[in-house]
Amino acid sequence: MTKFEALGLNSALLNAVTDLGFETPSEVQEKSIPLLLEDEIDLVALAQTGTGKTAAFGFPLIQKIDSQSRTTQGLILSPTRELCLQITKEIQLYSKYVKGLNTVAIYGGASITDQARQIKRGAQIVVATPGRMKDMIGRGIIDISKLDYCILDEADEMLNMGFYEDIKDILSNTPKDKSTWLFSATMPREVATIAKKFMHNPKEITVGTKNSGVDTVQHEYYVVGGRDRYSALKRLSDSNPGIFSVVFCRTKRDTQRVAEKLIEDGYNAGALHGDLSQNQRDLVMNSFRKKQIQMLVATDVAARGIDVDDIT
Repeated sequence: MTKFEALGLNSALLNAVTDLGFETPSEVQEKSIPLLLEDEIDLVALAQTGTGKTAAFGFPLIQKIDSQSRTTQGLILSPTRELCLQITKEIQLYSKYVKGLNTVAIYGGASITDQARQIKRGAQIVVATPGRMKDMIGRGIIDISKLDYCILDEADEMLNMGFYEDIKDILSNTPKDKSTWLFSATMPREVATIAKKFMHNPKEITVGTKNSGVDTVQHEYYVVGGRDRYSALKRLSDSNPGIFSVVFCRTKRDTQRVAEKLIEDGYNAGALHGDLSQNQRDLVMNSFRKKQIQMLVATDVAARGIDVDDIT
């Protein structure tokens, strides 16, 4: 019996697990999957980004959904377009052996008519950013009144970004007796408020210690005066010629400025922030994944939850 079998996954999911080359479940998967499969519960899971959360809620969701019915049964809310697309791709990979299961991504910056068309065809799982989701509910394009499962992914980040009212409005359109699964890296007051207001006696799991870093990462820091920061960044890059990195800036303006200076100085850099069109963001992310961009300069919001291996 494989370790994933022991969690209670069915053969369609186990075949996908084999294809994906997953061997051992992560801690959040080990704790969440059996709980979610065995019962209809509400769950609050505290786990850092990068701990395998998408599979932790994705596997049980796929297994519990009726792919023969075209009703929207599962809604996953996530803070950014990039994360929304990434979750959608992962759910599609996990469910590739489940006949008739459609997962659709709903996010701003892309054609609402195309998204409406996909919903109309029948989408059992919808992955959405809160703003566009609220818009589509308002226009009567999507019906979540028969929803069985609602998942809030990166809940702390969604609330940081000011989506509290949107999330409240969206949840008020869902049935009272659905199951709500909330995944968050931290537990600020607003997240606790949502849990209290929209969840029934949620079970809680914490992976690692609250608000801690990942132990596979080595930390180094340099104390540098403001005006020397850019030279220090260049020197770091020069001393690591094969560098593959993310540079975080506080504002969109800083992001654009630093990326432009790096490009001018001959580095393979690109910017990722909320003012870019969806098309531009997709191009930047694709180039970064293919390592054509070695230094991705981003706001922390735009890069939250992006799944890229081998960062220097």
